[in-house]
Amino acid sequence: MYSKDELKQLKREFWESFAAFCEVQPELRHRKKIWILYNTKVKGVELKFDATRQGAYVILEVNHRQEYERLEMYEKLTWYKELLEKDFPEGLIWDLCYIRDTGKQVARIYKAKEGLDIHRRQDWGAFFTFMARNMYLLERNFLSIADYLKE
Repeated sequence: MYSKDELKQLKREFWESFAAFCEVQPELRHRKKIWILYNTKVKGVELKFDATRQGAYVILEVNHRQEYERLEMYEKLTWYKELLEKDFPEGLIWDLCYIRDTGKQVARIYKAKEGLDIHRRQDWGAFFTFMARNMYLLERNFLSIADYLKE
């Protein structure tokens, strides 16, 4: 088991290593900012990475404070499901009611690769490859519909 400080250091090393990995990927190398993440320009919609002891996740999250706004945005996203899932032959996971560790309810559309463990350094390569490739695709597909979501 890791102490609290050791775990904090491990996660810092993980994310620093992931950033270095992304900088040398051909499709990401020439981008000014590698990922848009929180800067989607669509209110209440963010792109996120998650790396846990259960696996790797790339996430499109709808986190409006008002439930009716969250549900409305999720519904808009379902209208564009085919475009969002264009590069994902197995589709994406659509979760209208995801409860974060903090207790906050959000809606998530995501791709997961389970069976990886952030505590096992030998899994990091699989994490990096999965997260970079799938976030690139999810971000690209999201940007193709982002203007329609702003209306």
